[in-house]
Amino acid sequence: MDVRLILPGIPDKKMAFALAKSHYSALIKAGIKIYEYTPGFVHAKVFVCDDEKAVVGTINLDYRSLYHHFECATYLYRTSCIPAIEEDYQQTLLQCSTVTPETIKHEKLSYKIRGSIAKIIAPLM
Repeated sequence: MDVRLILPGIPDKKMAFALAKSHYSALIKAGIKIYEYTPGFVHAKVFVCDDEKAVVGTINLDYRSLYHHFECATYLYRTSCIPAIEEDYQQTLLQCSTVTPETIKHEKLSYKIRGSIAKIIAPLM
């Protein structure tokens, strides 16, 4: 299985950014590859699976977004646009830096502290 995440390199909300970073170590240990989009903020949610399925939209994968907000996405199955979605992903990946255990060690202390606090209040965020 090959799971890759592209996350913002520049936050729109610092507490949410710190919360996301607080999960990096566990995700990497689970074999997930994490990349940060260096030009700035990325908000789209795009999933591509086995070159035959894709989801494109704005839905965050959390309780509040899935049950209380009216966000939307499109599920695509064996449609002609899926290779273009994959190509866009690959081009975006070229503008990213790879997150590694070494880069996590050198993360700003302020993000580590904020991330620890944010984990406690995350269900309220």
